[in-house]
Amino acid sequence: MAESTGAGSQTLSRGIRILEILADADRALSIDEVAGELGVHRSVAYRLLRTLEHHGLASRDAAGRIGLGAGLAALAAGVQRDLQQLALPELSEVAEDLGMTCLLAVLLDGDEAVTLVSASPRRTAAVSYRPGHRHPITRGGPGKAILMGLPESRWPDVSEALRAEIAESRARGYTVSHDEVVPSLRSVAVPLTLPGQPPAAIAVIHVSFPRPEAELAERLLLASANLSRASGVG
Repeated sequence: MAESTGAGSQTLSRGIRILEILADADRALSIDEVAGELGVHRSVAYRLLRTLEHHGLASRDAAGRIGLGAGLAALAAGVQRDLQQLALPELSEVAEDLGMTCLLAVLLDGDEAVTLVSASPRRTAAVSYRPGHRHPITRGGPGKAILMGLPESRWPDVSEALRAEIAESRARGYTVSHDEVVPSLRSVAVPLTLPGQPPAAIAVIHVSFPRPEAELAERLLLASANLSRASGVG
């Protein structure tokens, strides 16, 4: 019984890891590439992928390369649904006001930031940044804004240079980032703390800043205050 349970857990873990691999990739992958990333034989990866395909969580194109499946959208829609519904109108207003993509990221597993929802301006060319994107909270504007809002007892291991940067960010009220997560992208972010929700951050991203960083941060702080009031805080 113990062996069966262990094998089942390993299979589930590998299936989840495949989804993470596909989410992190910037293109569709071959079965050999997935197997290599997972560290298993091609046949094992193939069986796992067939199961994910059956449930609509992975899909293959005409060339046999694998990407995430449409079934994930239904699952993602239910993640922190209340927070998504609360945040999206505010993020959309920020995106329109600033002409930049605006996103909300939340803390995941204690050391990663995951984008929960994003909004892009309708009339301005903007950067596409899909929900589900993950990166360490020690990198990127949103990640460092989440780190900034956490007590140091909850921090992962960080360098002295990052400690100094976070201290500076706390003093001015926002974080900045350039080329830390996605090449050529800049971001400004502020922490967001709401009752009953994980530590979070609101950020704007673009290849260049249309306004000074402090002005962008001021608009994000206003959005943070609006979300706090809408959730019954303050």
